[in-house]
Amino acid sequence: MATSRFVALVAVVPLLPLILILLIQLGLRSLGWYLQTNTKERKEAIVRRVDAERAAVAEHQRSQEAEDGWEKIEKSGTAENGQPLLDDWNGVVGFFHPFCNAGGGGERVLWAAIAATQRRWPNAICAVYTGDHDIERGAVVEAVRKRFDIVLQEHSLVFLYLSRRNFVLASNYPFLTLLGQSLGSLVLGYDAFQLLVPDIFIDTMGYAFAVAFCKYLFPKVPTAAYVHYPTISTDMLESLDDTTGERGIHSGAGKGLKGRQIDVVMCNSTWTQGHIRQLWKPKKASSSFAAIVYPPCPVEELEKKIQLTPEGEKQRENTVLYIAQFRPEKNHSLILRAFAKFYHAAKDKPKLVLIGSVRSNTPDEKHVYNLRLEARELKIQDATTFICDAAFSVILDHLRTSSIGTNGMYAEHFGIGNVEGLAAGLVPVVHNSGGPKLDIVVPFQGLPIGFLAETADEYAAAYARVAAMSAQERLAMRLRGRASTKRFTEEAFARKWVAEMETLVGLQKSKTGQARFSLGEG
Repeated sequence: MATSRFVALVAVVPLLPLILILLIQLGLRSLGWYLQTNTKERKEAIVRRVDAERAAVAEHQRSQEAEDGWEKIEKSGTAENGQPLLDDWNGVVGFFHPFCNAGGGGERVLWAAIAATQRRWPNAICAVYTGDHDIERGAVVEAVRKRFDIVLQEHSLVFLYLSRRNFVLASNYPFLTLLGQSLGSLVLGYDAFQLLVPDIFIDTMGYAFAVAFCKYLFPKVPTAAYVHYPTISTDMLESLDDTTGERGIHSGAGKGLKGRQIDVVMCNSTWTQGHIRQLWKPKKASSSFAAIVYPPCPVEELEKKIQLTPEGEKQRENTVLYIAQFRPEKNHSLILRAFAKFYHAAKDKPKLVLIGSVRSNTPDEKHVYNLRLEARELKIQDATTFICDAAFSVILDHLRTSSIGTNGMYAEHFGIGNVEGLAAGLVPVVHNSGGPKLDIVVPFQGLPIGFLAETADEYAAAYARVAAMSAQERLAMRLRGRASTKRFTEEAFARKWVAEMETLVGLQKSKTGQARFSLGEG
């Protein structure tokens, strides 16, 4: 008897890991069911409120059209057989972006994605999970219009306020920072799902663990991630071991795990795509895994407002312009040191303008203060201007009158500011790495459109080289640079974004049917 029990126990031991996994999955599914049930009433209330606001807007538009003498036009969204088109999808899209009010390139992507979604599916609701409690919807819509020149449909935009954003702050994890932030994103994800379980969940800020968590909790909810910057890059892995890169907490053991839990992966650049495919791509995934969707840039708007002509060239000053958020990784210090070398060696004294957003209640404010001190130490304070949280109109003025656009960040994932500079006619001098090197400052029609640099001396030499060009040479390079930006337009982004969203909407409809009628579905 004892022997048979021992044999039975030994036979069960190999199954214990599988049993444990099944129990964990069951626990997560149960938790997901609880969250959906617990937030169902809130979701229905949000839907009713948005529908009421949409009806009020429609009524106002009808009365306005009547006053203006417009004839009623048949609303699109119904096929000839009377069946609703895909445009009539009316689900809730949850955008996970805890720092939505930061005002940087990542936020431009968020708002452009929401605008594209609203245009394609006007009956859908876009809910933004944010930790910015001091924002109000109308003010945000106006700020987005002024800062990015992006128009949002206010009545179908909803903000859901997170209470545990501090769990993803790097300052809370002096050791094992990336691990702490990754685990913290699970806490923040749970915080989000306590507020609302969406019909589609999209991370637009880089918290892949939260997306995977969503899939484990709600298998029927399609998920997506727009990746600006891989939290763990292959460069980091290779730095752990010169031969294999397979050591440490973030080694290759989890490769493909998060990728299997994300239905749609979008990358903002060739550099990001390469790293994500190595880190996330499941073995059986198709070759199209992790599509490149370049961030939107107001190329068309800049072309309209800034003329590249011999007359316009005369208005440009010997100014170096750097547009980037005031954060340490943007390496403003390198640009200050490079500019100091250029400034002190130049006869025609140049100017440096630094424009960027500053997040409230963060170390950003102190960082700007330290940069000002550094400019003074380098004796370039009188030639250096800092502009924080500038409106789009202010940025436009500097794009029109500056000569050089620069960037100092190592391995920057993309760099929207560089594209803005090219579209505005600036000659770029950017870091020889990442997106600027692989996607943006690349030869156009076999000719250069800018310069790559790494050290302060190389930057200073490139600045001097641009300054030494004839007006005709600079104008020719500006025109080539502008022509190269057609692939970065807002229209191009919207087209690719909607194509990826079509996949998500199709998945959602196939799993649960029309979203408004699946509030209790898992």
